[in-house]
Amino acid sequence: MPGTGRPRATPGRRSAGAARKAEVRGTHASKGARTAAKRAARPARALEARRTARARGRPRFTPPDPARVAAMLEILERSHPGASTALHHENPLQLLIATILSAQCTDERVNMVTPALFARYPDAASLAGAQQADLETMIRSTGFFRNKARSIRECCADIVAHHGGEVPRTMEALLALRGVGRKTANVVLGNAYGIPGIVVDTHVQRLSRRLGLTRETDPVKIEFALMPVVPRERWTVFSHWLILHGRQVCAARKPRCSVCALAPHCPRVGVTASQ
Repeated sequence: MPGTGRPRATPGRRSAGAARKAEVRGTHASKGARTAAKRAARPARALEARRTARARGRPRFTPPDPARVAAMLEILERSHPGASTALHHENPLQLLIATILSAQCTDERVNMVTPALFARYPDAASLAGAQQADLETMIRSTGFFRNKARSIRECCADIVAHHGGEVPRTMEALLALRGVGRKTANVVLGNAYGIPGIVVDTHVQRLSRRLGLTRETDPVKIEFALMPVVPRERWTVFSHWLILHGRQVCAARKPRCSVCALAPHCPRVGVTASQ
């Protein structure tokens, strides 16, 4: 009727419609919260989508043909006769220290530093007791000299404390030394003690994939992937062959494929430009 207003709810109470809307809102997140949740989930969904696409589009890796591997090993042996480590050393300890210094540094630079270093510190005990600052000064030109000096002192302290000053000759014992990883351990085992080991440096890492020997990218996984591919008695020299071939022929950015003796057997994985 004219002049009659709509009935109002009792003060302090909500109408039935308002109560229902509040109940619905209570059972669902707010629009802002839902949007934030969606945005937070996008990176995870995108990452999973990329992984799925790669898995579907990437063919299954086929182990290299043994005949092809044998042919490449024969060529590498002819191309790099007498291959050995370029680090100058007279005993296992000197090789261990030189290998630690060679990280992110050329072998030539290490060979310039080590004569004076070994003359001043001839054994593990003297290196373990060396002053950090003095050691840093002597190896400064090899780069990362603070970390390397600390690794050398700690490694030699472990050798003195647990091995009577002699470098151990097992992988497990070498890895237990502070500052020693699988690459360094394999260098020492293969070149100082004649125990076969595959050294995976940047050259071996690059060439093993380029030659189609493995699809792994992690150095440790590459090492274990190459073990069944290369005969055990050739593990150590195989590493030297790939290192020399990587330095002289198979460069990272523009390999010299036109003069490479391995060209007939190389799938050139990842090569976009060559000379």
